Amino acid sequence: MPAPDINIRPARQADLEAINRVIEAAVTTWDLPDRVKRLALPGYRYTLPDLEHLEIVVAEDERKNLLGTAAWEQADPVDSPAGHKALSLHGIYVDPAYHHQGIGHRLFRAAEAAVCRYRCDGLLVKAQQGANGFFLAQQMTRLQVEDPLRQYENRFWKRAGL
Repeated sequence: MPAPDINIRPARQADLEAINRVIEAAVTTWDLPDRVKRLALPGYRYTLPDLEHLEIVVAEDERKNLLGTAAWEQADPVDSPAGHKALSLHGIYVDPAYHHQGIGHRLFRAAEAAVCRYRCDGLLVKAQQGANGFFLAQQMTRLQVEDPLRQYENRFWKRAGL
């Protein structure tokens, strides 16, 4: 399937149902037991308050089909690398039918642009284990876990402008 023409734009309330369909489809591809996916899925869905508190963007094709989404907000300083102001990427989700077509990369680039708009030092993500390769391919570096009781194992960081 050829890569579609993609438009990245801010999410709207009318997008929530389609956003959550993409998230559900993406989560079902994760290498986790079905029960774990079923129990975790409600925590990944976005709601109207999320639209008010997060910056959420969508990737849509020329027919306005929603193919992916990403969300971010300013990170809590305790989660950021010492002395850095970070933007926290909550996630990038792409419809599995459109994986490996550059949509995730385009959504990641939108998050990087937001780092500059927010005047942050870099981008932080707490990745799902299966997404580690994607984030490493975006030139993110794995952060060392200094406190295993407080810090998530799969944390990645990318300095602004790199």
